[in-house]
This record gives sequence, structure tokens and C-alpha cells, in this order.
Amino acid sequence: MADRILILYGSYRSDRQGIALAEWLVTAFRARGAEPELIDAKAVGLPMLDRMFKEYRQGEAPPAMAELAAKIRAADAFVFVTGEYNWSVQPGLKNLTDHFLEEWYWRPAAIASYSAGRFAGARAELAWHGILSEMGMVVTSSTLAVGGIGRAFDADGTPTGEGGAALERAFPRFADDLGWWTEAAREQRARRAPPY
Repeated sequence: MADRILILYGSYRSDRQGIALAEWLVTAFRARGAEPELIDAKAVGLPMLDRMFKEYRQGEAPPAMAELAAKIRAADAFVFVTGEYNWSVQPGLKNLTDHFLEEWYWRPAAIASYSAGRFAGARAELAWHGILSEMGMVVTSSTLAVGGIGRAFDADGTPTGEGGAALERAFPRFADDLGWWTEAAREQRARRAPPY
């Protein structure tokens, strides 16, 4: 059974550089036999959080929100691709994530961070670890961190330079870690219903 992985990306900027990383991850996971899907917060276009999906009556949530809720529930695992804004998380990705809660439960999540500078989004990655844990996901210890994101991919989206080479070296362990937790969580859910 192929792992169904949602790759979530949240920049709303007009010159988005991290989208190359998100798209490359889709390709890289597909090459390993997974079924990845890119969820682009800007394309989904949820409003600023007023009501969570669960706060709507059945059938009354905005269609984009209901469609995404179904995709989250059907997924085996998640990869959060995050830039770093002022030492913290991207508001677009955080807003998308906060529209849901129970939909995320009992599945693993991995974090791929990036920034223009040498810290590679590490501070955002650290913040996301706590957020995702609080939202009911098991966060893997293996992460990806791409510094100099504007130079890490060529015009065709292929990793290039030092940043791209580091990404390609780190990806197998990152994917193996997520795959192990994905299998473990899927088998445990099949064996025993979650406690809540």
C-alpha cells in the first residue's frame, strides 16, 4: 500500500522560493513509491481563521475547507514545508493548519524548512515541532533544512549547488524516518482504535 502523503506549503508571497522545495518533495516521494499531493495554502485560499471546520454544521463549511478536511483524514502522513518569518512560522501555513484539529490526529508529520539565509528556517522548524505535536501528530526527528533557498534549485526545479546537494543527501533518511512512522501508525490504527 502506497503511503498517502500531504505536502503542505504556506507562502503567499508573489516571488515564492520555497515552492521549488515543496514541488521537489512531491517528485522525490513519488519516486519512492508514495502517493504525495501538494497542498498549497495560497491556492486553497481559506479565509483568516474565524471558525474551524468542526464548528460548521454538516454540509455548511466552505467547499474548499470540506475538501481539504477529507484529504487530511484520508492521508497517512504529512510534510510541512515552512519558511521562516521573523524567527517564527509562516502565517499562511499556520492559518491553513489551524482550521482543522481532529483531522490531523494519530498520523506522523515531518518538517522541511528553508530560508534565504544560513539558518535554513531552523527557528520556524522548532516552533512547528511544538505546534504539530499539540495538534495530535507524531513529529519525526529527521528534518530537512535548506539554507540559501534562492540558490538551491535551478530554473527547472532541480537541486543545485551546495544547498541542493545537501538536500539530496539528507532526503533518504528524512523519507525513511517518515515512512517508518507512517507504517507504524497505520498498523496501530488498524489493530486498535485511537482512544479519542
